[in-house]
Amino acid sequence: MSFTTRPELAGTFGMATSTHWIASAVGMKILEQGGTAFDAAVAMGFVLHVVEPHLNGPLGDMPALIWPADEDAPTVICGQGPAPAGATIAHYKAEGLDMIPGSGLLATVIPGAFDAWMLMLRDHGRLSLRDVLEPAIHYARHGHPLLERVSGTIAGLAEFFEQEWPSSHACWLPGGDVPEAGQLFCNPDLAQTWDRLLSQAMTEGSRTAQIDAARRIFREGFIAETIDTYLSDACVMDAAGGRRKGVLTGADMAGWQANYEPALALDYHGWTVWKCGPWSQGPALLQSLNTLKGADLGEMDLSGSDFVHLVTETMKLSFADREAYYGDPVQTSLPIDHLLSPQYGAERLAMISNRASHDQRPGAVPGYQAWADAAIHRAAQTSGAPVGAGAGEPTMAHLSSRRGDTVHLDVIDQWGNMVSATPSGGWLQSSPIIPGLGMPLNSRAQMFWLDEGLPTSLAPGRRPRTTLSPSMARGPDGTALAFGTPGGDQQDQWQLVFLLRLIHGGLNLQEAIDAPLFHTGHFQASFYPHEVRPGHLMVESGVDVQTIRALKSKGHNVELAEAWTVGRLTAASRRPDGMLHAAATPRLMQAYAIGR
Repeated sequence: MSFTTRPELAGTFGMATSTHWIASAVGMKILEQGGTAFDAAVAMGFVLHVVEPHLNGPLGDMPALIWPADEDAPTVICGQGPAPAGATIAHYKAEGLDMIPGSGLLATVIPGAFDAWMLMLRDHGRLSLRDVLEPAIHYARHGHPLLERVSGTIAGLAEFFEQEWPSSHACWLPGGDVPEAGQLFCNPDLAQTWDRLLSQAMTEGSRTAQIDAARRIFREGFIAETIDTYLSDACVMDAAGGRRKGVLTGADMAGWQANYEPALALDYHGWTVWKCGPWSQGPALLQSLNTLKGADLGEMDLSGSDFVHLVTETMKLSFADREAYYGDPVQTSLPIDHLLSPQYGAERLAMISNRASHDQRPGAVPGYQAWADAAIHRAAQTSGAPVGAGAGEPTMAHLSSRRGDTVHLDVIDQWGNMVSATPSGGWLQSSPIIPGLGMPLNSRAQMFWLDEGLPTSLAPGRRPRTTLSPSMARGPDGTALAFGTPGGDQQDQWQLVFLLRLIHGGLNLQEAIDAPLFHTGHFQASFYPHEVRPGHLMVESGVDVQTIRALKSKGHNVELAEAWTVGRLTAASRRPDGMLHAAATPRLMQAYAIGR
């Protein structure tokens, strides 16, 4: 599952992907054609829309960290679209809602993935729009071997699609039958959509002009017009059990574009770690590192009960702050500097005892107590309502037979350019297919709350606080690292455990990924119906029996997962001498580390 390439070999490059093998092969082909890491990432992203439609799609979301070889630090590309103009708390409450459904048309924000990929391609790629789209067009038109999980997801929703979402039934059950795992599956409408976009965009003169034309066509041309027309009449069943219309319009799409942002950074034991801003959950990883600076992890067994307990309790505190204080910093002033300050980290470490906390404990931040109180109250009051059809975030197979993952990819090319991207949303199970386009909308609006006055209150133009969280880091010797994982609320938990074992355990990338993982569901879940499980701790069964017994004695509600089922981590690194390494989890047999 890992590889190393020698720096003296001409044209070395590599990648690690929590993706379908077809996408990995496409990425390697792009690199071999002389494309950059950015070209490869874009081509892989569009192929993933085709071969893993239960995990991501063109109308979904895509945050990425990019690190051009000539830059000193990475930069964020934000492909997280905001709420539409009609997405007001008053409107949603008038629809009889006290919580945004996890599926259906009201769960949709402005699609962000396509424009983010195009921004990356235009400014940092070398290849043409046609070069990066043709692989996706090929597999959509001529077919790809259907994953077992895709077939299972479709089978579980076949009756619902037939009765409630006929456009999805026509797309995912061609001829009326559930497609079998392994059979060739086509999405001719999606192939036609990209063909039509290419035919219009390629009339422009230069490469840059063609990519800009594609962006305009997507947000203002036939794609936006088709979405606008469909949503003007569609009224479909959602996870809350009602038939409701959406509020997204073509005008919303025309008024938004992906953008660049500086990455947040934290120094930890000689390493620098970069994450997206507080519109993601990324700062929770930085907060956890900030808290753990004062702990002596180097003396611990990094799979032992003391380590698991300390890291779990740290994550509980960081994610409590996520629920209270994170949101879109463009719309709301957030105390992120305070949350990442050394003094605050020390205060949080002092709160951890030898007993597992069963309380929600956002920190005391001067001037923001109302947000902390609201988060505590909300966690205590959250309903345990049935999830409903198509709701929730695809996370891990052991959680539900209808769930899979988001996707993640890390790419480094021969010049040292790096990408870490976590595309998601637009899942086949979350929203009906837009007729004629072959793609469903996203459901990221379920991150919002219908309570006023919070950084995550639903508001037009506000970004939802997403779970998507790519990562980059630089070690004391200058080694650059791109890493990440699918997995909703677990993303920054698994990444934290991986990074701590890498830094303190002296493990290589593959060893750090392979070691038994754990995570907690103690805090408020991001996805409808926002479950809270006080004291919960899921531990992979590779942990020894004595460790499990010790964790239970400390008060953790331990849930033992099957071996090799927790986490989908991948990582790729580049040493200052040019040596490349990459690793991918063997869990679920769907991630790859490849290079040449």
